[in-house]
Amino acid sequence: MIRAGLAVVATAVLLTGFAGAQQPPAAAPPPVDFSKVEIKTTDLGDGVYMLEGQGGNITVATAQDGIIMIDSEFAPLHDKIKAAIAVISNLPVKYLINTHFHGDHTGGNEPFARDGAVVVSEVNVKTRLATGTTNGLTGARTPPAAPGALPGKTYTGAFKIRLDGRIADLKHIANAHTDGDTYVWFKTANVLATGDTFTNGRYPNIDFANGGNIKGMIAATDAYLKLTNARSRIVPGHGPIAADKAALKEYRTMLVTARDRMAKLVKDGKSEDELVAAKPFADLDAKWAPTDLAARNFIRVVYHSLADKPAAENKPLLKRILHRS
Repeated sequence: MIRAGLAVVATAVLLTGFAGAQQPPAAAPPPVDFSKVEIKTTDLGDGVYMLEGQGGNITVATAQDGIIMIDSEFAPLHDKIKAAIAVISNLPVKYLINTHFHGDHTGGNEPFARDGAVVVSEVNVKTRLATGTTNGLTGARTPPAAPGALPGKTYTGAFKIRLDGRIADLKHIANAHTDGDTYVWFKTANVLATGDTFTNGRYPNIDFANGGNIKGMIAATDAYLKLTNARSRIVPGHGPIAADKAALKEYRTMLVTARDRMAKLVKDGKSEDELVAAKPFADLDAKWAPTDLAARNFIRVVYHSLADKPAAENKPLLKRILHRS
């Protein structure tokens, strides 16, 4: 069901879920020179394309009367992205779908909305953007987004977007990369856009402070493996296009291995610092960790997925507080 309103109950309680043992934050990377970013377009067939620039991958699906766009990278890239789309079609972007709230996927919300696109997301995305968020690994705070950057339409569970000659099936995966993930399935084109629930060839970020959990990530891959076939094209949140299911299966195996290994270590009472020092995923790092920092961060997010109190257990807290008062 589409909801234009913002769910505000218990947001302040739910945003405080990151654990206290923080590592010293890494040095900030140098700012991106967006003037040097180029947009690469890959034709996936049947009028569907993947765009790569700086940030999350973009999917563009053409219809007879407009375009459905999935994610938008950063606001300074709006003109370049729009120019790349214009090479594909001269029709307007009618819908912009947010797969989750992170800025490298939602940064273009406001400029594309000004162009006339309706921004669509799972309801938790609007909540996170409107209230601001905290990074569980670094403690860095992202302030609330501008009103014009908020999704104009929200849904829960599942939703369909219909244009002439094109249907996009949106489905929410609970507590995976975040608490507001959406995957988009273009059945006739046999193309799946996963957002950051699937990152091809690299460890994913699991935003445990904002509802993410490795168990939900595995549930997402299970859903994708059932949905797709050997000829499906899978657009990951980051990384190259997956031309078949083999990359997705390998990704799932990595996640399950990490979950099972970490579950035993957590049960044994190991601390986060002990695990970072022990490098329990050293055998996986060669393929999945592009840097030492990525290897350490993956240990930490998997640890918090299994060691922290589940977000679902936090929700009754507000009810208990209200009941006592």
